[in-house]
Amino acid sequence: MNLIVQGHDIPTPHLKRLATLSSATAIEAVSPTAFRLVSANEQSRADVTAYCDTEGIDCGWVPDERRLADFGLLVMDMDSTLITIECIDEIADMQGLKPSVAAITEAAMRGEIDFAESLRQRVSLLAGLDESALAQVYDARLKLSPGAGSLLDVVKAVGLKTLLVSGGFTYFTERLKARLNLDYTAANTLEIRGGKLTGRVLGDIVDAQGKADWLNRVRAELHLVRDQVIALGDGANDLKMMAQAGVSVAYHAKPVVRAQAHYALNTMGLDGVIPLLGR
Repeated sequence: MNLIVQGHDIPTPHLKRLATLSSATAIEAVSPTAFRLVSANEQSRADVTAYCDTEGIDCGWVPDERRLADFGLLVMDMDSTLITIECIDEIADMQGLKPSVAAITEAAMRGEIDFAESLRQRVSLLAGLDESALAQVYDARLKLSPGAGSLLDVVKAVGLKTLLVSGGFTYFTERLKARLNLDYTAANTLEIRGGKLTGRVLGDIVDAQGKADWLNRVRAELHLVRDQVIALGDGANDLKMMAQAGVSVAYHAKPVVRAQAHYALNTMGLDGVIPLLGR
């Protein structure tokens, strides 16, 4: 195993300390913010993790034989993962309801309430809102997470397909699909009549199981096995999806997600996923 450590500015003494803790045989620079500690002893995982947590360093154990080209599909959550915002919270802000809706969102992401029910509750509060509010959110508030462009450039260059699957809304996923040249998207459809949101969602809700089903559907279509899939998420409704992937990454995620993912990025942007995928 190699130990990948990442941070915006890791002092040399920290790298040497980590090399000592992990009994690594060498330190290799992967990028200006990432280092590979070669042939690290995985039995030191607890000590290494504790040190990294204290120093604000992201770390992950990566098999030496892993290669990025071995993967075939990158699956991403949208809100607070590929993008920096929760779209429904920002839409609600147009109604002056952001605090109420955001509180429900947070509880759902922590896994405290059923996602589908939480979505129905939140969307019902948007009834009567002009559909132009969606465009305002997309144009003025939606931003890609740091490193998103770099991650997508790298995986596309190697030939991986991309799936954006969201418990949010097709209004945003379809625009991101065109903007970022993504291969597949799936999300929920807001009902709009007479230019106004009705407060309802059309069709089956893309919840935790729905996300997992979409991952497996696309994986099967591409004739891939689980180990060839990477999944990124931040909330409890991403856990079933992430469990279906060979590599799962919790991105600035809730504790319940960090605890169950293969890797957690708490400091770095989405480009921090790249060194975890091998050489």
